[in-house]
Amino acid sequence: MLIKLLEFANSTGFLNITGPQAIMIVISLILLYLGIVKKYEPLLLVPISFGMLLVNLPLGGLMAPPGEEPGGLLYYLYQGIELGIYPPLIFLGVGAMTDFGPLIANPMTLLLGAAAQLGIFFTFIGALLLGFTPFEAGSIGIIGGADGPTAIYVTSRLAPHLLGAIAIAAYSYMALVPIIQPPIMKALTTEKERKIVMQQLRPVSKKEKILFPIVVIILTGLLLPAAIPLLGMLMFGNLLRECGVTERLSKTAQNDLNNIVVIFLGLTVGAKASAEYFLTFQTISIIILGLIAFAVGTAGGVLMGKIMCKLSGGKINPLIGSAGVSAVPMAARVSQTVGKQYNPNNYLLMHAMGPNVAGVIGSAVAAGIFLSML
Repeated sequence: MLIKLLEFANSTGFLNITGPQAIMIVISLILLYLGIVKKYEPLLLVPISFGMLLVNLPLGGLMAPPGEEPGGLLYYLYQGIELGIYPPLIFLGVGAMTDFGPLIANPMTLLLGAAAQLGIFFTFIGALLLGFTPFEAGSIGIIGGADGPTAIYVTSRLAPHLLGAIAIAAYSYMALVPIIQPPIMKALTTEKERKIVMQQLRPVSKKEKILFPIVVIILTGLLLPAAIPLLGMLMFGNLLRECGVTERLSKTAQNDLNNIVVIFLGLTVGAKASAEYFLTFQTISIIILGLIAFAVGTAGGVLMGKIMCKLSGGKINPLIGSAGVSAVPMAARVSQTVGKQYNPNNYLLMHAMGPNVAGVIGSAVAAGIFLSML
């Protein structure tokens, strides 16, 4: 009987848990707290942190590959990332949920979205100087786009061993947009600039909204074929939204399909954050570089906004440049919030959605550049 009890005790996680696993469990609980209590990007942070919790519980085998025994549940779900399926499907949902009208009404905001990608290439060079390989540096740099699916897609192609650290860094900074961006925005703009009230955007016709995703995917697809999986799904989702004859498909892409993919993506991304891969100096470097990438991207968008403000004779509020990172629509809301603090008559949300959408396109283009070059 005693032998049986000892065998049972040895089969429990209590006697098999390691120090690093315990640390990762604590980290996962902190992330769960941020997602549930602080409501920081909960739809993604809760599945990711719970996946991290599951994979660091000893002897669970959720990520075990098939062998003598069948593989673990999350191992099979992870194939959606390994094969590049989940991120494009997320883009399908984003496209179906997003109104591209503000970008069509003011195409100049494409420049703000492009400028905000500065953080990606700046950090790519910095990571190379710190000794990361070009594949790893490209994956780290893409965090600066504040676009989780793009970061996951690029990393799964270039540096899959870094997926856990990069995904958690990318989604953490997306969740912390309201905390990270405002100090940068205020430091780079004057009070007078923050008070600028922008004119109402022109109405956008239905024909323009239908033609836009078709034209964009043809042009960008011919220029950067590697970006087609992400941009193609983004534009397809938006076409479903705008064409007027696929309402059921649009609603499915926005809701049911998107929610299912988010659950699978979050759990399996978190499951890559096991103790042996996550608790390393390399991971800490990635998290720091990711913060630099995001900060530089925000600064690049705001500085381009200042230039456009000068060239337009003070008609453009440079705060909308911070929305050039592709955290949709949170970054646009931050532009609105900061602008309203200084001028109660300031309504920047729709103006900021232009660079916000441009940022989504820009981060996918940057991903295509890295995938084509590397």
